[in-house]
Amino acid sequence: MSQSAEFSEEQKQYLEGFIAGVAQKLGIGVPRSSADFCRAAQGDGNPDQISAIGIVDHHRAAQDRTVREGGKLSPEEQAKREKHPFDMWDEIAASAAACRFPKGLDVFRYKFLGLFHVAPTQNAFMLRLRFPGGIVMADKAAGIADIAERFGGGAIDITTRANLQIREIGAAYPIEVLTALDELGLTSRGAGADNIRNVTGSPLAGIDPQELIDTRPLCRDLHHTILNHRELYGLPRKFNIAFDGGGRIGVLDDTNDIGFAAIRVAPGQAVEEGVYFRMMLGGLTGHGSFAADAGVLLRPDETVAAATAILRMFIATGDRTDRRKARLKYVIDRHGLAETVAMAAQYLPFPWRYAPVDMGEPRGPIGRDLHVGVHEQAQPGLSYIGILAPASRLRAEQLRRLAGIAAHRGSGTLRLTVWQNLLLSDVAAAEVPDAVAEIEALGLVVAASPIRAGLVACTGNAGCRFALTDTKRDVLALTDYLEPRVSLDGPLNIHLTGCPNSCAQHYVGDIGLLATKVDMGGDDEVEGYHLLVGGGSGAERVLARDIFQSIPADELPGRIETVLRGYLAARHAGETFNVFANRHSVAELSAIFGLVPAEA
Repeated sequence: MSQSAEFSEEQKQYLEGFIAGVAQKLGIGVPRSSADFCRAAQGDGNPDQISAIGIVDHHRAAQDRTVREGGKLSPEEQAKREKHPFDMWDEIAASAAACRFPKGLDVFRYKFLGLFHVAPTQNAFMLRLRFPGGIVMADKAAGIADIAERFGGGAIDITTRANLQIREIGAAYPIEVLTALDELGLTSRGAGADNIRNVTGSPLAGIDPQELIDTRPLCRDLHHTILNHRELYGLPRKFNIAFDGGGRIGVLDDTNDIGFAAIRVAPGQAVEEGVYFRMMLGGLTGHGSFAADAGVLLRPDETVAAATAILRMFIATGDRTDRRKARLKYVIDRHGLAETVAMAAQYLPFPWRYAPVDMGEPRGPIGRDLHVGVHEQAQPGLSYIGILAPASRLRAEQLRRLAGIAAHRGSGTLRLTVWQNLLLSDVAAAEVPDAVAEIEALGLVVAASPIRAGLVACTGNAGCRFALTDTKRDVLALTDYLEPRVSLDGPLNIHLTGCPNSCAQHYVGDIGLLATKVDMGGDDEVEGYHLLVGGGSGAERVLARDIFQSIPADELPGRIETVLRGYLAARHAGETFNVFANRHSVAELSAIFGLVPAEA
């Protein structure tokens, strides 16, 4: 049949049945009728809109719809349209053989494979990995250390998505690195650009005495669903998903595009008793938004299909013209939350189970300091050890030796957290003292002050072209200055982020620091920060408020000391920083902290 010919009625019926069968197996939605399918498939006569097996190219169709409606595709959308990033292996190999970094929009395309050319800050690649639920086994961790030493600078960063990044990879090594990863049984596929980032889950999944459900199988199922469905790549923008199993360590699920929060439903409700997940949508704290409860209740085995339905709706409706407005939050802003959920229903293999927000028992408490130190597990006689690395950066040899300790003293399991640290689990009580001694001998920290335990920092301008400050340097300076001067009796989070993209989530910190350039007069500019206070997530959900602008980086430790001393002097007995900050106005806080007069 020629490209311009109409489908016959017999062909329409055949195609409708074929697609319905395929879609049912994949758990995706289908067009409402054969006519709808044929229109989608034929589009404007573009054969690229339908694949060889008859599956509609949802991304191409969304781009075409944008153009038909008068929109201009962003350069990144044009890049994906002209050359699929997963079809570049030969080009990447040729560039590597020539020791050549990518240029132009190929820099963007490489990110689909987890390779970030971070020039001009470093003329090198950073490689971002994927670990479902943030869990990596000891042999894999040792292999990552080997890759970092062989092909990079030996530095490995722990990220705020419970992930690892290898830095300083040379132009000659992309194929070597990707091949080595594959041989380890690991992947970086879709770890950057317009894709679903590392799926996070409760760090203590399976070992938490408080948890309602072990989220590891769910994270793993969604991870492999993403990896094996090519149509789930190339979204309008990046996408974050998290599972919270109700345990003692939070996962910041309400800051994600999709957050699944476990709840227990008691007998006597409109649904059968048991553990369900509430689905939250649209978290984007860097743009001033927490995820909102979608009003639906999901069985655990329904969550992956629900996430896939939301993703397919986002592929169809997300903005492909303005990158600043291309996240799920803005789909919800345009259509409303209820309509957004309703639009996703066509891609769901079962109907939404609508339920009021208050259905379910209250979530158990989150221990904000339980990601550091030695703590008992649900399994009698076993403990996990929470470990901090300076500025969340490990040397390859440290990771390799940690892997050895995990294998020798525990079950060979390392767990990464969104607080940029790692946990070594399943250590028998008799092994704990030796394990702690071996960890500390590596220059890592097990027993930490509230200040050190709660510091979070993005990559900074030493490794990210968007960052305005060296956040890693500044977080170390804060630690060294504050620890001997200020003694706190409860957890405190200080988040340093190098640009408004807010990878370090400065809006949810007790103290949030957003990088800026400070005008010192004339042509002189120095690195600095805006200071925000009072942020929190979960039960303490609130966005931090800006109380002081443009503090030079070298003045920052003294300013934070003033803030903390003001808090300690003026708080009620036992009052947390979050509660203290949010019962005062900005003017009152400014006066207490001595930053500006209260009347200003």
